[in-house]
Amino acid sequence: MDIRLKQDFDLKDFSPDLIRNFSIIAHIDHGKSTLADRLLEMAGTISSRTKNEQVLDKLQVERERGITVKAQTASLFVEHAGKIYLLNLIDTPGHVDFSYEVSRSLAACQGALLVVDAVQGVQAQTMANFYLAFENGLTIVPLINKIDMQSADPERIGREMDKAFDIKKEETLLISAKMRLGLEAIFPTVIERIPAPQGDPNKPFRALLFDSWYDDYRGVICLVEVVDGSIHKGDTIESANTGQSYEVLEIGLMYPDPLINSALYTGQVGYIIGGMRSVKEARVGDTFFRPKYPVEQLPGFKPAKSMVFAGVYPVDSSEFEELRDAVEKLTLNDPSVHVEKESSQALGVGFRCGFLGLLHMDVFRQRLEQEYDVDIIVTSPSVLFKVKLTSGKEELIENPSDFPDQSSIDEVFEPMINATIITPKEYLGNLLKLCQDRRGEQLDMMYLDENRLVLKYSLPLSEIVTDFYDKLKSVSTGYASFDYELAGYVAAPLVKMNILLNGKPVDALSLIVHEDRAFYVGRQLTKKLKEVIHRQMFEVAIQAAIGAKVIARESVSAMRKNVIAKCYGGDISRKRKLLEKQKEGKKKMKQIGNVELPQEAFLTILQNEE
Repeated sequence: MDIRLKQDFDLKDFSPDLIRNFSIIAHIDHGKSTLADRLLEMAGTISSRTKNEQVLDKLQVERERGITVKAQTASLFVEHAGKIYLLNLIDTPGHVDFSYEVSRSLAACQGALLVVDAVQGVQAQTMANFYLAFENGLTIVPLINKIDMQSADPERIGREMDKAFDIKKEETLLISAKMRLGLEAIFPTVIERIPAPQGDPNKPFRALLFDSWYDDYRGVICLVEVVDGSIHKGDTIESANTGQSYEVLEIGLMYPDPLINSALYTGQVGYIIGGMRSVKEARVGDTFFRPKYPVEQLPGFKPAKSMVFAGVYPVDSSEFEELRDAVEKLTLNDPSVHVEKESSQALGVGFRCGFLGLLHMDVFRQRLEQEYDVDIIVTSPSVLFKVKLTSGKEELIENPSDFPDQSSIDEVFEPMINATIITPKEYLGNLLKLCQDRRGEQLDMMYLDENRLVLKYSLPLSEIVTDFYDKLKSVSTGYASFDYELAGYVAAPLVKMNILLNGKPVDALSLIVHEDRAFYVGRQLTKKLKEVIHRQMFEVAIQAAIGAKVIARESVSAMRKNVIAKCYGGDISRKRKLLEKQKEGKKKMKQIGNVELPQEAFLTILQNEE
């Protein structure tokens, strides 16, 4: 279809039966973004003459890392059986840390394209995304991608999909998005198999807000699915969450860039700009409706459960206001981040942030630095512990520095996860050892086919938030995949370890560890901190302590100035006097001096080697 035809369409012509809303779901690196590029080319949304790579991956962090972090929307006009259809496509992330993005995207869809790699087959996140779509009642269209590759085995992958999801061979489309093979069957299949939106055009206007972001010039931009009725430019809408009203200043489709229109109708997905200036006004999951025409509020979304917590502080404490503005704008775009203000003796005023995983935390840090140009320090990650005190009271502890005194603790409970690991059988021994070292308990093991198996493990969350995923990829040479879900709390012998610099505890470096591993972890940390803390004019003692007991110690020797260089011969007492004076000065400096901590000091806790 000619790309210029888009200007001739009136969205009023697209009744719900001519609309299909679908997303692309898959494990990371199975070809979602490439497939989205090809579909945009086939519909004439973008020109096929240019080299299109990751068109919907608009963030710098996505292009640098080659992964999708943010779900993106694009509208397509497609001709089928003599009719023009409006298809709304949402490209979703594949990594486990961004599953909240996927769940929000699926709420605005009636179907999903499930993409599986013809070489790697069904992976852990493939299973997680399938069940997420299945629970939402979506129609699933299975695709086996990369069939052009020499080692592709679509027959075996088809059997895996049948065993894992009860998907029959005849329902599956064989494609290669990169080589443009088999793509012509996708649009007819989507139109025929995926149901149309079930909204009623005659009911009062009702829309679901499922994404939003901040624009410096136009304020908050809201991405909505119109469930019932219609909305026009100039109309007034009201938020069910805040009760505030807004005039619709601009409205349109994402094509994939904004395409201004005069209205949106039932079943259509598009953007609305209503002059919102505060990021707190547009909360994902909100329902919009017309004032004086109240409607039943849409169910929205469950709040995301933060699994990893870390402190975010400005490098220069005078830049706190800039950091606060940046965090507010970024959490509007990524509502799965939980933020609370906190202060630290070592780092000043900052925020305690909750993330869905370690990659999520790392991407958030990178986006803050790249998109908002703020220099930050991120402290070591921790998880949410439950502490039962001797008084019978229960407390939730997310920051190790808030951990109560050991004498007042009756019992400590740590969060557990149920992990799913899919691996080729030759790496089974390595993975069993890795899980055993991380205090894991095997729940189940089953063969997916003759070469690959599924491991189910119960693991403490605190053992996987640092380097578990990297180690998993390392011991399986990249072939194993991993997914997890929270599985309640279990009692464990946990203690708080303080890191002391010259006898003073650094709250930002404290952590909660298992009693049996405390000595080993303390020794590792003090060794690593010795390597990254710069030499000062005085000696720096690095100690790891549990309560009053020091379990490991290292020292960073002082820089020494040669104060007797100017003495040529003469009485030895003159030299001794100068050396004594220097010694007294260093002693005084040690008492009042502050040890400068580089960002690497906080990263050492993330990279604690086995």
